[in-house]
Amino acid sequence: MIGHGPPTEGVERVLVAGVGNIFLGDDGFGVETVARLAAHPLPDGAEAVDFGVRGVHLAYQLLEGYDTLILVDATARGGEPGTVYLIEAVAPGSIEPGAALLDGHRMGPDAVLALLGTLSAGTGGTPPRRMLVVGCEPADLDERVGLSPPVAAAVDEAVALILRVLRRQEPSRTPTGAPDAPDAVEVRPATADAVRGPESGEVPACEGF
Repeated sequence: MIGHGPPTEGVERVLVAGVGNIFLGDDGFGVETVARLAAHPLPDGAEAVDFGVRGVHLAYQLLEGYDTLILVDATARGGEPGTVYLIEAVAPGSIEPGAALLDGHRMGPDAVLALLGTLSAGTGGTPPRRMLVVGCEPADLDERVGLSPPVAAAVDEAVALILRVLRRQEPSRTPTGAPDAPDAVEVRPATADAVRGPESGEVPACEGF
């Protein structure tokens, strides 16, 4: 786990959760990204955890009072392999359209959200009020260890995106007496903003950056 101890009063709690199966090629994107994030200091109140395939553990931990979840995972949305997405999660099934919620080999972001909803209803726990997905279009989810070249090249960009999202949530960025800043970045619900494409280089980033 990367991050600070218990945050001071008034500081938002943010969990950056890397998920994925490192034995399924590009499905290890979230795990590798969170590992790379370890080289950077995180704002107070933020922590980064590699959950791997422990989706049930993640769902239970999310009921412990986090304000925001940033879920990092391979996310198949039909773009070019290596494309990085920033998505506001609004409901299970909105992240990877057409993908099965239950998969015996991997737990994608939609499955995590579905499980979180079930546990929240069953336990009375409160899920994070904002859930974002930093995803990357996979090229290869076959059984093998290691990311494909386009996905490996996207890891550093995903780390930079996560750090920008976290810094937008720091209270110090709101001047004294000014209206509260947005909870995170401004993204359209159930849609993704492509931050990068492997062939075209930089493309318009998400609003608010």
